[in-house]
Amino acid sequence: MDIRTVFGRNLRRCRLAAGLSQEAVAERMGVDRAHVSSMERGQQNVTLLTIWQAAQALGRKPAEFLDEEAATATASEGVAKAPRRRRTKL
Repeated sequence: MDIRTVFGRNLRRCRLAAGLSQEAVAERMGVDRAHVSSMERGQQNVTLLTIWQAAQALGRKPAEFLDEEAATATASEGVAKAPRRRRTKL
């Protein structure tokens, strides 16, 4: 499995386990929500600094994001979707 996919699946798994939205994780990491989305989809070639920021934002060890077994298990289980936020008009 591609390492970007492994990272993305583990990022999503950890984020959902923490009950956080992509927006909340992005804010904690200091990046844009769209960047978190593209990382979760395996479209970003993340740096060591990004892995560190994700670990800090989610209270995890950086190595957890590179665990291929956890990423494979996540894919076969079908990760639950995070609840959608309702947007209000300003």
